[in-house]
Amino acid sequence: MTATTTLPRPRNLRPPQPWLSPARLGIYAFLLISAAFFLLPLYVMVVTSLKPMEEIRLGQIFALPSRPSLDAWVAAWSSACTGLKCEGIQVGFWNSLKIVIPSTVLSIFIGALNGYALAYWRRPWAGWFFAVLLLGAFIPYQVHLYPLVRGLSMLGLFSTLPAIVLVHTIFGMPVMTLLFRNYYASLPEELVKAARIDGGGFWRIFFQLMLPMSTPIVIVAVIMQVTGIWNDFLLGLVFAGRENLPMTVQLNNIINTTTGERLYNVNMAATILTSSVPLFIYFISGRWFVRGIAAGAVKG
Repeated sequence: MTATTTLPRPRNLRPPQPWLSPARLGIYAFLLISAAFFLLPLYVMVVTSLKPMEEIRLGQIFALPSRPSLDAWVAAWSSACTGLKCEGIQVGFWNSLKIVIPSTVLSIFIGALNGYALAYWRRPWAGWFFAVLLLGAFIPYQVHLYPLVRGLSMLGLFSTLPAIVLVHTIFGMPVMTLLFRNYYASLPEELVKAARIDGGGFWRIFFQLMLPMSTPIVIVAVIMQVTGIWNDFLLGLVFAGRENLPMTVQLNNIINTTTGERLYNVNMAATILTSSVPLFIYFISGRWFVRGIAAGAVKG
């Protein structure tokens, strides 16, 4: 007859915390204050953009509009002056799209290719190449401006759409290479070895194996590149040319172009329109950004 022993039931080491403990109240208070700190400027911008100038002159910036109107939004989009032309900020919106789409695609593709090569196809010079790329990611843009202006002028590309796309691709490549190299380094190397045994070469493994597995980090890269390029001001001002100025430069022209009364409601509406694309991307794809980071964006 076998004796059976009864294990003691585990006890909770920590007693259950009350729902409204002082610690939780402090956390909630901190979160509320932080949210108000960051949302208050947005609230003022939205409220001001919906007010006519008669209400804005009263100086009650936190008061809700008594007669909300979208006239300022329409003017900011279609008729606000960005210099000598009064075509609104819509021109900058389409210019930003023409800049962002090819720059994002090229920089991500080249970064993924570099990261794949550095992670699995190691060469004696791979370490030096990776170090140079990392160094380029931390050098300020201003250091490169004059050499790039001279080089693009010699090639006949300065102040053109290909020039600004090329510049954004070059500046985005180091960070994209770092992201993809660390992500690929976190994947099992046996996958690539098995693909080589099956006869897969460099390009076949990259397109048929690595890219389909790169969805999490591609989402991270797209968010970073789209928001970074869209919010850029300096490079667009220097390299895009007058016909291709991005939305941020057009916004600066709207705010600083005045021939009489400064229209604060139009300025606020134009500012919200300019920031709407990055805000939309963060709100829609924020959880995928966190998943991509957790999937290996910071490993390696």
